[in-house]
Amino acid sequence: MPNNSTNHSIDNAKKHYSSLFTLPSLKKALIYLVAVIAIGVSLTTYAVYPGINSILLGISLFILTVATDFIVSKTVLKNDGMFNLRRTLSMSFYCWLIWLALLILGAILESLLGLNLWIKLAMLGYAAVVTLRIMVLASTSYHSQPRQLASALLQPILCSVAIAVFWPINTTAPTLQLTLYILLAPVISFAAVTVFLHTIDRLGKTTYNLPAMKLFKAFLLNWVTDANEALERHLEEMGEDTTIDVSLLKFDTSKPKAAVIMPLVHPGPFKNIGSSLLPSLMKQSYEKRYNCAAFTPLGILGHELDLASQAQNHKIITEVTNRADFRSSQSTASPFTRAISGCAIAGCQIFGDTAFVSFSLAPQTTEDLPQELGCMVTEEAKRLGLKHAVLVNAHNSLDNDSADMNEHLEELKNAAFEALKKATSLPLQQLKVGSATTYPHVYSQKQGMGTGGITAMAVEVGSQKMIYVVIDGNNMIPGLREKLMTSLTALGFSEADVFTTDTHAVSGLTTGKRGYHPVGEVMDHEVLISLISEVAKQAASNVEAATVDCIQFVVPQVRVIGEERLTSVTVLVDKAITQAKKTAPVIFGAEGLLLILLLLLF
Repeated sequence: MPNNSTNHSIDNAKKHYSSLFTLPSLKKALIYLVAVIAIGVSLTTYAVYPGINSILLGISLFILTVATDFIVSKTVLKNDGMFNLRRTLSMSFYCWLIWLALLILGAILESLLGLNLWIKLAMLGYAAVVTLRIMVLASTSYHSQPRQLASALLQPILCSVAIAVFWPINTTAPTLQLTLYILLAPVISFAAVTVFLHTIDRLGKTTYNLPAMKLFKAFLLNWVTDANEALERHLEEMGEDTTIDVSLLKFDTSKPKAAVIMPLVHPGPFKNIGSSLLPSLMKQSYEKRYNCAAFTPLGILGHELDLASQAQNHKIITEVTNRADFRSSQSTASPFTRAISGCAIAGCQIFGDTAFVSFSLAPQTTEDLPQELGCMVTEEAKRLGLKHAVLVNAHNSLDNDSADMNEHLEELKNAAFEALKKATSLPLQQLKVGSATTYPHVYSQKQGMGTGGITAMAVEVGSQKMIYVVIDGNNMIPGLREKLMTSLTALGFSEADVFTTDTHAVSGLTTGKRGYHPVGEVMDHEVLISLISEVAKQAASNVEAATVDCIQFVVPQVRVIGEERLTSVTVLVDKAITQAKKTAPVIFGAEGLLLILLLLLF
């Protein structure tokens, strides 16, 4: 059953990685470098050593920085994935902020005390920049270590040489000692970074038997460039094989009309990793082959069944699209019914010999539901004489991220049993179905709308007109479900229900509280209501007599991450950050002390 600690650790990981980098555009990076180097360094140096050489120093350092970044990104780090020119310039910008701060401090101390403190602080800034660049490249680049070191050292060494050359000749510090410092500082920095990264990697291997730094690189590559192959290779290695249950509820007229596709797979863990995109990928593949609307709501499960890679997605999609090549034959359905028990709401409609049951706790939080609930409701449906049960987690209200769904298990079960009882007591009548899909360009994944868009299915049974709406998103804000249902019934529908797919493709894209936006959090509600109303009207406009059948099957040998392993991976993020906070002051403090002692030699 879904584990709240797993969900919490995954949310923490999403927040950490979504906030790792906020990089400026290429144009802004160049402007910032002009401000920091050409202007900032020039003015700082001029304050201590007035003259044209100080201005030339700032201009020369700017030219060296941009030129070396261009060369490095186009040659040494070519095809790296992480380090294009924009990111390389951005790294230099952050490094120069540190260097400029030490130059300013050196200028102040030089003015007050003399003692060649400007050049000494300039050299200390050089060492700090070298350390940071080695750290960043060792942690993120997939190139060989010699290429990483060349990329890390080329710019700071050239810039430090420029500083030494432009340094006024009437000072007395020996050039030999400056040269030795420029050569020794990278050795000390490399040693400190190696020890630091080793402690992080050792934590992963000893605690969880996971390669911490390799995982970090793969995570970071995905977060910055969207490349998912490296991370999914690790997830495949760490995963385990299982069988995946699939339910397919197929509606036909003279041709395929609609389908509800429910693989018992959780659409996570985040971004384009694993099965995060499965709802939209499944929908698009099915619609392309059968030219009809496909609905991919969430089943009754949690992160224990996240797929490990895109290969596993395609395995399930291929099996589903092949199995769907049949003609349905049952032409009757019951009206939609709804039952409430405590906070729990269950909707039920019988299609032929299949119960279609949905669960919600709205307006309270409705998150991943325990598989135990699915087993109990399926058994009850079969006890009532039904052959199949297709169970949907409406996943349509998010208020409290830490809410425990197990606390409502009994209420959910009772509501479902009552809804089943009511639905099976009603006479079956002729079934009519209509469907439509819209892909709103006005909203993106960052705003909480997945690439599967909004799909509506209108169902007419007797005098009742029911509308089901599925939004490709990760939950929705409290109260929005009720607002949408009110707007839909105002269009003339007798009943309405609104689900989300729980796609985690929208997760990890923002730096907010959760790392994603539930549907409606940053969307204009009137625009969203208009979009949903329009697709609902389109579905109602093509309603026609239909047949229905359900098939349920398993897809064998599917690689899933597994809840325990996924928890280990995501908890490792927090533990690595905690470890880094503890060890960084010790390791880099010792490095700084050694570098300062070297400076005292001149």
